[in-house]
Amino acid sequence: MRIIYLNPCGKLGGAETSLRELLAAVRAAEPAWELWLVLGEDGPLAAIARDLGVNVVLRPFPPGLARLGDAGGGLKALWSLLKTAIPTLRYTRNLADWLRRIRPDIIHTNGFKMHLLGAWSRPHRTPVVWHIHDYVSSRRLMNSLLGIFRRSCTVAVANSKSVALDLQSLFKELRIVAIYNAVDLDRFSPTGEKLDLDAAAGLGPAPAGTIRAGLVATFARWKGHTVFLKALARLSAGVPVRGYIIGGPIYQTEGSQRTLADLRQEADNLGLSGKVGFTGFLENTAAAMRSLDLVVHASTQPEPFGMVIIEAMACGRAVIASQAGGASELFKDGQNALAHPPADSTILAQQIERLSNDEGLRSRLGAAGRMTAERLYKRERLAKELLAVYREIKAQPAGIRPEPEARKSLPAVSN
Repeated sequence: MRIIYLNPCGKLGGAETSLRELLAAVRAAEPAWELWLVLGEDGPLAAIARDLGVNVVLRPFPPGLARLGDAGGGLKALWSLLKTAIPTLRYTRNLADWLRRIRPDIIHTNGFKMHLLGAWSRPHRTPVVWHIHDYVSSRRLMNSLLGIFRRSCTVAVANSKSVALDLQSLFKELRIVAIYNAVDLDRFSPTGEKLDLDAAAGLGPAPAGTIRAGLVATFARWKGHTVFLKALARLSAGVPVRGYIIGGPIYQTEGSQRTLADLRQEADNLGLSGKVGFTGFLENTAAAMRSLDLVVHASTQPEPFGMVIIEAMACGRAVIASQAGGASELFKDGQNALAHPPADSTILAQQIERLSNDEGLRSRLGAAGRMTAERLYKRERLAKELLAVYREIKAQPAGIRPEPEARKSLPAVSN
């Protein structure tokens, strides 16, 4: 089997992290298969894929296409699309020529831009799998464009039941299979290297007994950095918590991200000077999580999945997660994580304070989270479910689409 994966970004956001685990799972399950990865920009993902034995091809996006997104609203996004039309057509033509030479059995696309480019440039009758990591209904431009090309998609893989339902509401004739992401349980484990987060953030050593609470996320506007900062500012006097914001801006899309300067200014305005540190992007995310006492997920919009949640659980860390969307499918409140309503800094502060004052609860949640990760989010499960999709596609006569089906039933998360 020859499979080509198309991904726009070379840096490690949530979709790229899930792709990393997917490639590792497929490679381990089928070492003889020929895997290719086409990236719209260079970055750490390229080296990771090469180390897995994946053939990596860098085809950088033209600047206009790289910056294209829905963040500016419908008319602005449409105007941006029109401005980049000619370089995008040229890029698509070159990609199509390359795909015809490689002759893949399946094209698996990651990210809205690659869903469109893959459908547009695929060789005749080559099956295309869209891996959907976001809520399509909230993207006005992209859901219109995906609607145009939906018949070129053989199967859409959704990363949660919530995302599958959203996609089904738009494209009822599209076959959709919900498959949860996986985590490397050896790398993300309770034992292993830790980092000096204070040094990484340019802070002095924290006093003995300090509880370290961290938000690990890209600087996307909806990841809840402001909610986290406000929650830290609401903590009762004397609660020994130091906060850490771990991550940075990684995408080229216009208007989609916060800046470090803005977040530092917000922290200063909230009186958090010396109480919160900004480490920037840390390549060893697992070591960073092990250096925390609790990991906060604070997305203000429904999270399609939430890789940071299952990574922190795998590390045996107590997790506080925003309970909405696909993220709410990953845990049970009070059993293997604590929940808070999206964008509610008051409740988030109460949960941080509760965990800070209860070492036993932190330990119980961490242990339960690790057990959940081992049961539900291992690579072998991902490989089994995804390879079943690939083999079903390959077994279909050329040009015949599998019948649409309701979302796939996924195991309920329990402690």
